[in-house]
Parts: sequence; structure tokens; C-alpha cells
Amino acid sequence: MERSSRFISLSGLSGISAGIIALIGALVAFFYLEFDSRYFDTDWYFAEKLYRMIPGKLHLLLLDASIILILALASAIFFTTRKAKRKGLKVWTHSTRLMLYNIAVPLLTGGIFSLILISYHLIFLVAPATLIFYGLALLNASKYTLPEIQWLGISEVILGLIACVWMGYGLVFWTIGFGILHILYGAVMYYRYETPGSVN
Repeated sequence: MERSSRFISLSGLSGISAGIIALIGALVAFFYLEFDSRYFDTDWYFAEKLYRMIPGKLHLLLLDASIILILALASAIFFTTRKAKRKGLKVWTHSTRLMLYNIAVPLLTGGIFSLILISYHLIFLVAPATLIFYGLALLNASKYTLPEIQWLGISEVILGLIACVWMGYGLVFWTIGFGILHILYGAVMYYRYETPGSVN
């Protein structure tokens, strides 16, 4: 009964691919900002009036983030659908709808909140905010899917809170959260559920 009430078609390969995509996107952002951590440091940001430079850089950064999101979602759909077909499972079920609803509300809220932060030139808070809201979204949806999602969500929230303290390293923590943690989580999921002799 518990198995039928959970979305179990999530593929570990989707996590790995999303992590690799995030790492590439973060590298592009690092290069574009010329590895200047002052954009995420509150003291330098306002003292040097760096917020006046943001509009010129913001378009590419938003485009970079949008491409990361689209490619990550596409890879998740591809690998998850492939896994479901191999195991003879349905992808679009009641559990799927519940999971998507529970993950969408915090994600959309976090996205709107991040845009508000940008409008007030508080770009150094965007990386921590996206990590925290993404972690909360995973926690919210974890009761409808595999238990490993809960631990990934907790890790993202903790990382986001740490990023709030060390402002100058926001993009670094974002890279760890969306890149490295996804790869590690995806690898664990793949070997636990998709290799010969796995539990699923």
C-alpha cells in the first residue's frame, strides 16, 4: 500500500544529469562575474555600488539560470520516463500529481521571492533563498516519493542557511547544493534502486 502511494519512478540518473548541468551553468556564471565574490558580499556590494552594475549582467545570469532549469527538468523527465517504462510503471499517477503539487508551491514562492530580492538589488540573498526554498520543496514532496528526497531537502536547507551567514560565497554554496549534492544523491539513488539486485 505504501509503495502504491509513492512516486517511485524517480531515476538517479536524472539527479546526476541535473547536477552536471548545474555545475556547467555555475561555471558560466563564475566566468561572467569574473570570479568576483564582491557581488555576494554585503559590505562591498553596497560600498562599491555594485548593484549599479547588476542590470547589465542580470540578463545573462537569468538566461543562464533559465537554461539550467529547462535542461534539468528535461533530463529528469527523460530518465524518469525511461526508468518507468523499463519497470512497467506508470509515470502519471495520483502520487505523481500530489508530489508535483507539493513541490511546485514552495518552488514558485521561492522564485517570486527571488525576483523581489533582485528588484531591491539584494542579489547576494538570491543564492541562499533558492537553496532554502528548493530544500523546503523537496521536504514537502518527500512524503509522496522515495525517502532519500527528504535528506536531500534537509541538506539544501542547511546549505542555504550557511550561505546566509557567509554572503561572499553564495554562488559557491549554490554550486555545491544544486551541483555536487545532486550528483551525490543521484549516484546513491542509482546504485540503490537501478542496479542489478537493487531493492526496486
